[in-house]
Amino acid sequence: MDRLNPIFTESTQCQDCYKCVRHCPVKAIKVENGSATVMPEICVLCGRCVEVCPVGAKRIRDDLSRARQLLRRKSRVYVSLAPSFVTEFPGLEPERLISALKLLGFAGVSETSLGAQEVSAACAALIENGDRDIYISSACPVVVEYIRRHSPSSVGFITPLLSPALAHCRLLKRHFGEEIGIVFINPCVAKKGEADNNSDLLDLSITFEDLRNWFQGEGVDPYSCPISEEHVFLPERAREGALYPMDGGMISGILQGRSLPDVTFMAFSGHQAVLQALEGLDTMPRGRKIFMEILACDGGCVNGPRSARKGATAAKRMAIENYAPQGLDQPATAMVETGASYDAVTVSRQTHTPAQIQQALILVGKSDSEDELNCGGCGYYSCRDFAMALLEGRAEPSMCVSYMRKLAMKKANALIKAIPSGVVIVDRNLKVIECNERFARLLGDDAQLVFDARRGLEGASMEKLVPFHNLFTLVMEGSEEVLIKDLRLQERIVRLSVFPIEKGRIVGAILQDITQPAVRREHIVDKAREVIKKNLTTVQKIACLLGENAAESEIILNSIIESFSISDAGDEKKN
Repeated sequence: MDRLNPIFTESTQCQDCYKCVRHCPVKAIKVENGSATVMPEICVLCGRCVEVCPVGAKRIRDDLSRARQLLRRKSRVYVSLAPSFVTEFPGLEPERLISALKLLGFAGVSETSLGAQEVSAACAALIENGDRDIYISSACPVVVEYIRRHSPSSVGFITPLLSPALAHCRLLKRHFGEEIGIVFINPCVAKKGEADNNSDLLDLSITFEDLRNWFQGEGVDPYSCPISEEHVFLPERAREGALYPMDGGMISGILQGRSLPDVTFMAFSGHQAVLQALEGLDTMPRGRKIFMEILACDGGCVNGPRSARKGATAAKRMAIENYAPQGLDQPATAMVETGASYDAVTVSRQTHTPAQIQQALILVGKSDSEDELNCGGCGYYSCRDFAMALLEGRAEPSMCVSYMRKLAMKKANALIKAIPSGVVIVDRNLKVIECNERFARLLGDDAQLVFDARRGLEGASMEKLVPFHNLFTLVMEGSEEVLIKDLRLQERIVRLSVFPIEKGRIVGAILQDITQPAVRREHIVDKAREVIKKNLTTVQKIACLLGENAAESEIILNSIIESFSISDAGDEKKN
């Protein structure tokens, strides 16, 4: 079920804007029946679709009910608190946050940074003693999942170590017992997936946004919570691990009190930086060891998808550095086993021949390269990418804006040409945008000649074409919503209906020659129906006065309608 995934779609709110498709770095969005849903087998849980959705149709799974159940089910549940809490609750003393969390029912609070320190120590030893040339950090679950699913040739470069969060869980279970429950609180969506896949270590992950909602629901204000000596981080305060949530923080942790002169350290953050950093690793010159810290969010975890505020990265970085203890000379040594393994995930990938792609392009009206606008309106980088998505069932033809516009224009033009009445569309300057031949014929021979010569009257001034151009102005200015009048036009009586298409910019009109026999009969029938409607309204108000006269009037008028309807039917059969 979609809602069981960390990210899901509220389909009734999806407005098929394709913004999520456009911003998804791996195109893990499938559009079906106008609704965009996440494809979990492709998704890396970066949370971009959630951030950019203008109507909030992309949702993050709410695990607060599971957290409450965990507190009821287990006697001791501990919080693993991500170091970015410093930027999520600015100015809040850690002791007060611990106090607030204990009011929710947690047995204690520990810093995830302790797990980061375990990873730093293990990673430093791995780089120093290992025989690889390239090492990619395993701290960011988005990066790890991207490599496993979309860049499998680079899986061997991932450091075979647990993430800081999972290493911390192992550390907590060593200190407090295997039976404890652990809830990880952080700004990341992907950590929910990591918890789902490692339930033996981590029970569940909730975001800081979830936590704020929890505080609000329970009436807990962390800024006013009382503190005491028991409100401290367990089992101890973290050190250099507190630098992890900013880009370059893991490298700083690894180098804290260590010297690795033969290693080149690189830090990358941001979705595009991730994709670019992983390009060409297979062909990179070997010889010197390289460690790559890669984080999916710009600036690091401090700007995670569920962080309270985006940006202000410099201020957040300063807050993190001010909180983390500085000047540590002695490097930490690993206290728990942090080893892990990462395998490529098989993602079904279809291959398409040029002929198949061309057929898909023709389906959306692109028969040659000039038709391939590559506008990106569908959410894909190019028309050919969109064509491949069509072939794979991830997209629909209606997503192509240019195709739908052309289709709408063809339908409108066909309708305008086929309609037996005169039709004209004009702009705010009363210049003709579009009209049919019947309209020109109603205006007379001169207009008909111009129409035939130019195949239309586009650009012609209504002020010169018709004497009743002021009626178009009335509707254009909003004085009349819909204006209907019977007018004399040369030797004819026409019924003019003027209506707005785009308020204040474009209006349309239909001219019907009611002097024609068939139209005249229809006109009389309409008038009769109008009389019936008005008469029945009167009957409802003064029924006691009218008595049977109203019913007799209705019978007479209905007989008129019937007679004309039969006459029309007979004429049609003769024709």
